[in-house]
Amino acid sequence: MDEINIEDFMKLDLRIAKIINAEPVEEADKLLKLELDVGDYGNKTVFAGMKKTYDAGVLVNKLVVCVNNLKHRKMRFGTSEGMILAAGDDDIGIFILSPDEGAIPGMQVR
Repeated sequence: MDEINIEDFMKLDLRIAKIINAEPVEEADKLLKLELDVGDYGNKTVFAGMKKTYDAGVLVNKLVVCVNNLKHRKMRFGTSEGMILAAGDDDIGIFILSPDEGAIPGMQVR
């Protein structure tokens, strides 16, 4: 495993976001299209490979941690403007890491 220093880690802008809409990407086996509310940072569209683990409807209003300053990535289905933190793999599933109660959209993760 490659190690990074604290300066590298501090480049990440991790923020609390609320999923305000989620829908399956019909042409993709793994992808869900998520619309995130990142508080004062506005809304972001993120494509996440968790279609096998979650029905889109159960994700609406769920709080997540997003990488707010990830370079946008143009995909066949649209542009992904960030990434949400999750754990797992394709065999057992991809599971969202969720903030505790009290966290609000836009709050910085430290």
